[in-house]
Amino acid sequence: MKTYFKVLGLAGLLAFSIPAMAQLSSKTEVATPELAAQREELKKQVTQGYLDIKNSLVKSDSAGASKAALAFTTSLKKFKFKKLTLDQMNEATATRAELIALADEIAKTQKINQQRKALGKLSAKFWPIAAKFKPENMPLFQQVCPMTGETWLSDVKEIQNPYYPKNMLTCGEVKASL
Repeated sequence: MKTYFKVLGLAGLLAFSIPAMAQLSSKTEVATPELAAQREELKKQVTQGYLDIKNSLVKSDSAGASKAALAFTTSLKKFKFKKLTLDQMNEATATRAELIALADEIAKTQKINQQRKALGKLSAKFWPIAAKFKPENMPLFQQVCPMTGETWLSDVKEIQNPYYPKNMLTCGEVKASL
C-alpha cells in the first residue's frame, strides 16, 4: 500500500511539473535571438523555394522547377508553427500537407504544363499564408494572368508570367502586395 501511495505521489508531482517545464521551455525558446534568426532564415528558405519554382517555370526549365519544388518541400517540413490554438494548428498542418502535395506533384513530373497547372494551385494555397512565411524586408506581390485568371507570387512588381513565358511573358498585373 505504501508503494501505491509513493507511485501516486510521484505521478502527481510529474503531472504538475511537466506542464510547468513545457511552459518554461517555450518561453525561453521564443526569447533567444538565435532561434528568432533561425526561424527567419527558414521563412526565407520557404519563400525562396516557392519563388525558385515560379522562376524556373518562367524560364521553361522543368528540371529546375522539380529541384526547386524539392527544396521548397524540405524547408516547409522543417517549419514549426508557433502560438496557435488547436484549431489553428490543425488547419496549418492540413495546409502544409496540401502545399507539400502540390510541390511533390511539381517535383515528380518533367511535363512543364503539368508543373504550371500545379503552380496555379500551389499559388492559390500559398498566398493566404504568405505573410507568415515572408521574411522581414522582403516584399511579395500577388500577380494574375488575365487570360487564365491564374495567380502567382513574385518578389518584384515586374510581370514575368510563368504560365505563358514564350508568348505573353509580360502579360499580367499586380493584384495585391505584402
